[in-house]
Amino acid sequence: MKKSLMNRRDFIRNSAVAGAATALRPKIHSATGPVAIASRNGLGAVARAVEEINAGADALDAVITGVNLVEEDPNDRTVGYGGLPNADGVVELDSAVMHGPTGRAGAVASLQGIKYPSKVARLVLQRTDHVLLVAKGAQDFARMHGFSIENLLTGEAREIWVRWRETLSNRDDYLPPHGPDDVDLGQAMKRSYEHWGTIHCSAIDLQGNISSVTTTSGLAFKIPGRVGDSPIIGAGLYCDNEVGAAGSTGRGEANLENCSSFLIVERMRMGDSPQDACLYACERIAQNTHLARLQNQAGEPAFNVSFYALNKAGEVAGARIRGAAQMSVADKNGARHIDMAYLYA
Repeated sequence: MKKSLMNRRDFIRNSAVAGAATALRPKIHSATGPVAIASRNGLGAVARAVEEINAGADALDAVITGVNLVEEDPNDRTVGYGGLPNADGVVELDSAVMHGPTGRAGAVASLQGIKYPSKVARLVLQRTDHVLLVAKGAQDFARMHGFSIENLLTGEAREIWVRWRETLSNRDDYLPPHGPDDVDLGQAMKRSYEHWGTIHCSAIDLQGNISSVTTTSGLAFKIPGRVGDSPIIGAGLYCDNEVGAAGSTGRGEANLENCSSFLIVERMRMGDSPQDACLYACERIAQNTHLARLQNQAGEPAFNVSFYALNKAGEVAGARIRGAAQMSVADKNGARHIDMAYLYA
């Protein structure tokens, strides 16, 4: 039977047990002036975003410049160049941006051959009357605006994909390196490289305006054409210039089914702190996870989703469904990692 979340919610919110809940509820950080937040892999991104803001950049341009560092990094297996490919060995990228002052959004999905999908998403916002372009249409639009088509599959990512193909099943003809006594040539390694990964970044600029970006290569070895939450407004990110912004990383399907980033911003509109709003979204996903294949033995989600949020006052926080983790923050005190709250240990 699935474990009830009511006691845990009461535990998290009850001030009488605040001391016992310290591990679940890290200190809330706030800052005046420019502030940027990101997932843990965005430490360089938030530092660059604040640097750009201090030089006069709009928050949207600043966060895009920040995540470009990760999009072009071949050592990050979850974003842009070097990201792990789909099941056919092709890197497919998703990205979305949202601009607080205008309320506009732009996004691309299943985009192949373009190293900086966040820049293309911004062009969708700026140069079309649409919000989302996909696949070949997105690539043609990028090429029309001067982007070059590149092979984004690095040698290391290709080797990981080949290893996945060779160990996917012991019933096909692809074989990994093996010896004469090896028996199981597939199942032990079947899920070794399957993972989610993304970078989200939101910021407040010198004018107090808020903007956000999320960019990803998505689920490793996904079915070609699979689109997760990252390019979907309200799921992978959401921004309201009068309230705040939120974004996510983790199991995109769960986030899509709960519109979590929109939910977080709306909870902040109702008065929740960024941390409480992120925990609320984690609870919502847990409550709506009914399939046994997605639950552990305790009836809890067997996957993870992480959320990152800031409000108009500059308060920042993050929370995830399971386990301790950190997120990236930059402000007048520099760039650093801070602890996130979590729903389950």
